Amino acid sequence: MEGYRREAVWDPVTRLWHWLLAASVITGWVLGEFRTFSIMQWHIYLGYLTGALLLFRYAWGWAGPAPVRHRTLLASLHDMPAYVRQVGRRRPSGVAGHNPIGALSVIAMVLALTAQVVTGLFSEDDALFFSGPLASEVSSDTVVTMTAYHHLFAKVVLGLVAFHVAAILFYLVWKRENLVTPMLNGRKWVRDRTVNSE
Repeated sequence: MEGYRREAVWDPVTRLWHWLLAASVITGWVLGEFRTFSIMQWHIYLGYLTGALLLFRYAWGWAGPAPVRHRTLLASLHDMPAYVRQVGRRRPSGVAGHNPIGALSVIAMVLALTAQVVTGLFSEDDALFFSGPLASEVSSDTVVTMTAYHHLFAKVVLGLVAFHVAAILFYLVWKRENLVTPMLNGRKWVRDRTVNSE
């Protein structure tokens, strides 16, 4: 691809984390949405797994490679206005790591999932006689509030997942940039600044 070169961007740990989180969140959402008494415990287990993966991501944002560090994500937000102005161009973005919109979606997803996991710890489902492990430590009013927020954040997460999939399709079809393959093999087409300085 003229003006671009393939670079190793996503490390194996980040790629494994990404797919484990996707599987945990999607499966947990399905089990929670279509919950029955027999599968509710699995919904809770997947909530624990998602929480553990989020804790790892927070730590990995400090200790991991440059593309996944917190400061890299936050720094890329400064380029948002310039990036938005050219996002409609029919060519790969060629960004080494997350583009500004991708960085914002990562931040939003991690924060929404964190809220989802935390509220789940204090939630209860009266119909199925299940409650989060910390529900007994707070007042009944707090449990009701946390349960309502848990259901709300489930919808927020679903919306963010839908946006994520739509963005992948937009980049694939319109910008001719495959974002899935790099998350499998780690290598991404990155703009060669020595050839194309735009």
